[in-house]
Amino acid sequence: MSANPAMAGVFGEIAKLLDLLGEDRFRAIAHDKASRAMEAHPTDLATLVGEGGVEARKGLMAIEGIGPKIADKIIELCTTGQISELEELRSKVPPGLLPLMQIPGLGPKTLHGFWKQGGVVDLASLKAIIESGAILDLPRMGEKTVTRLKESIALAEQGNIRLAIGLAMPIAERMIARLAAIDGVMNAAFAGSLRRGKETIGDIDILVSTRDAAVGAMVGEAFRSGAEVRQIISAGETRSSVRIALNADGGRWTLDERTVGPSIQVDLKIISNESWGAALHYFTGSKDHNVAVRQRALDMGLTLNEYGLYEDDKHPDPPHKRGLVPVASRTEAEIFKAVGLPYIPPEIRENHGELRLTATPRLVEVADIKAELHAHTTESDGELVIDELARQAMRRGFHTIAVTDHSKSSVIAGGLTPQRLREHIKAVREADKRIDGISILPGSEVDILPDGTLDYDDDLLAELDVVVASPHASLSQEPALATKRLLKAIGHPLVHIIGHPTGRLINRRAGLSPDVAEIIAAAKEHNVALEINAHWMRLDLRDTHVHAAVDAGCLIAINCDVHAVDDFGCLKYGVMTGRRGWLTPELCINTWEKKKLHDWLKSKR
Repeated sequence: MSANPAMAGVFGEIAKLLDLLGEDRFRAIAHDKASRAMEAHPTDLATLVGEGGVEARKGLMAIEGIGPKIADKIIELCTTGQISELEELRSKVPPGLLPLMQIPGLGPKTLHGFWKQGGVVDLASLKAIIESGAILDLPRMGEKTVTRLKESIALAEQGNIRLAIGLAMPIAERMIARLAAIDGVMNAAFAGSLRRGKETIGDIDILVSTRDAAVGAMVGEAFRSGAEVRQIISAGETRSSVRIALNADGGRWTLDERTVGPSIQVDLKIISNESWGAALHYFTGSKDHNVAVRQRALDMGLTLNEYGLYEDDKHPDPPHKRGLVPVASRTEAEIFKAVGLPYIPPEIRENHGELRLTATPRLVEVADIKAELHAHTTESDGELVIDELARQAMRRGFHTIAVTDHSKSSVIAGGLTPQRLREHIKAVREADKRIDGISILPGSEVDILPDGTLDYDDDLLAELDVVVASPHASLSQEPALATKRLLKAIGHPLVHIIGHPTGRLINRRAGLSPDVAEIIAAAKEHNVALEINAHWMRLDLRDTHVHAAVDAGCLIAINCDVHAVDDFGCLKYGVMTGRRGWLTPELCINTWEKKKLHDWLKSKR
């Protein structure tokens, strides 16, 4: 496995400890930013460090968000297994204090006060001062605040979860539909990390605009009174926060007002229609993107907030409170234009180079996708027969569908023996002749075995129009073995696509951690496409790997790994992941017109 997530956790802990101790805020921000940079980096930084030295330091400093001092600490961590500064910080803070920052509403300043003035050192001591009433003697602690804190503690003990995007988005869409139906609502949308297409979502941000305060009151009431609302965290004229209950149903989390299980926070912001664009930009983020855009505005003599872009007159009071007319506020495009930028799509607002753009990039869109090249039927573990699969693809305007049932080693998925596959190839070709309006191609999702060999002999593979080679077993291999395994499959002359290259399952399984740079270089050399598996449980390739592949000019496939009708709906998640990686239609084989795609497939035969 890559060391990056653990490394990011270490630097995130330093940032939190610095905040808790009330030390230099800028140091905390620097460590937090570096933590996010480490987590997002596509290659294992421990490999880059090696044994340390000047070149390792230079390589680390080339990563945006990592300066010389942070680079030195990364080298220290990789070469010694610890960071002396972290050990020093830990010695100053009771070990039970840091976990309390996971409780909603408990920020570092509040927790610092609890510690220094209330003697809180862990959850037990926090509960004790609440129970005794001593907490009410602390600054800014009233009955209502303490009641909310008790509710937050109860929820934290039951467990907060970070939802996969495929679970969070339907929740947001359902709530938005209810609010948008209220007469007088002008706009309604989700923002935050969900709008940016991140693979997991910590909370959901919903924005609603109206020209009438009375309508805003109706929206707030409707938001807080939904049957799925389990706790009202806050209720104001323009802002409300609730926690909604989730119910486990066959492995999926769905809304359910009856459950007492996990929950997720949903925040509502009601804004004036005139400020819609500014608010949508502000609450979409990311934090790093917003900071960079605000600084750009300041450099131009302007000030930007959630209400609009204003001329900066250095007055201590915010311009919107003084009734000043904004330079731009109604649309995001206006905001970007006023600060000299093209419109920047939400998915790439991560301060990873987007502010250097001179034109809006043409990123892949759902409407561009014209082929599904990874789909299963009842012959293995799918729910659709060939004809049904083809008709579903036709309804979506696709010109090609590849039938790629599992190979023989995937026994649990009903993998096909060589004889069954040959019979299946005939059935697919017969369906292709029988059904007009779409090309139905015989293929297979062929297991990449632990040693890198494929699950069928070459003679049989040559009979297939599409070979998607995927890892399914031995997904805890050491990185070097995983790299060798995938490179061998990529180098096979009959392979078209490497399916879900790491085999990860979001929030469930880490999967393989190969050397991504080597994998991408090999795929480029052998004209093989790397797949973004669009199912919300996979999204593999992940966004950072896609970005690296795009930079290298490597081909990408976006496939839904269809097993049932609903799986076609996962396409939007795969496209968002592609967009987060700056993927263009030209590099995505599923967008190609029919002749170009089929010629490419035949080039491997």
